[in-house]
Formats: sequence, structure tokens, C-alpha cells
Amino acid sequence: MFSAIKSSHQGVDVLINNAGLALPEPLLTGRTSSWRTMIDVNVIALSVCTREAYQSMKERNVDDGHIINVNGMSGHRVVHSADVHFYCSTKYAVTALTEGLRQELRDAKSHIRATCISPGLVETEFVYRLYRENPEKAAATYGDKKCLQAGDVASAVVYALSSPPHVQIGDVQMRAVEQMS
Repeated sequence: MFSAIKSSHQGVDVLINNAGLALPEPLLTGRTSSWRTMIDVNVIALSVCTREAYQSMKERNVDDGHIINVNGMSGHRVVHSADVHFYCSTKYAVTALTEGLRQELRDAKSHIRATCISPGLVETEFVYRLYRENPEKAAATYGDKKCLQAGDVASAVVYALSSPPHVQIGDVQMRAVEQMS
């Protein structure tokens, strides 16, 4: 992917890591293969894309780039649902990776910024995929409350990208007014 970007667009100036996968695999009974899949998507792929984007910026002397990790409130709290405890651990890793990236960029004397956008429940296909075996549970997750929309998250990304070059937006935590946790 990064080779194609280099060929078509010279490289990456902004990276938005927005992959996330949750599988209903409790800690006490979950399948190791599903846990590995969540680690591969939510942690390893994010880290690989971050490394490649940074290398692209570095080789072209881009010192005002931006790396944004779309995380989630699950990277800051653990909900009372065994189905997502392992998933939450991968999102806590994203929180740590974003702060670690910020520190490494600072130590490298780079002005590339690292931001974590952490939305709560967003009305997307995410919950329906998590509970594809139980569509009623997915529908109940959204219930009758007004959830965040994809556009709300996009607005947070635009906010981070449009901040002045000397401003580091570390983490934007956002949730719907009616969301419980």
C-alpha cells in the first residue's frame, strides 16, 4: 500500500489509522485465534502503518505531518461486558502506542504530531459485526439513544488537523450525551 502511495502521490503527510475489530471472545472462554486477529488488526497493523508513514515523511523531510489513531472510549475504560474485555485491551494498547509515538517523535526532534481520537458509541456497522450472531443484541446496543455519527468523528479529526503547528492535540475523548459510560 505504501509503495502505491509513493508511486501515485510521492508519500504520506497525514495518516489516519481507523481500523478496529472486535470479536465477542471473553477472557475466560475466548478463542486464541480470535484474540490474535484483534491484536493483528487493532495493534500490529496500526503500528506497521505508523512506522511506514513516519518513514515516508522522514525520507521527504516532512516535519509537519500528522498521525491520527482513531481509538475509542474502550481505550480508556472497561465496560461490564465479557464479550469486549479483550477488545478493550487492544484499545488500551492504542492509547499507550499513541503516547509512545508522541514521545519518540519529540525525542527525534520531529514536529510530526500524534493524536488519538477516542469516540464512544458511533452508529456504524461495528456493533452489528461484533454481534452478527445476535442482531437483537446489536440493535439493543444502540437502543433509542442518539449515538455519535461518523461525521462527528470526522469533525474531531478535522479539529486535530487544523490546530496550529505548535499545538499537540494528544487525545480527544468524545461520546454522545446520552451514553452511559
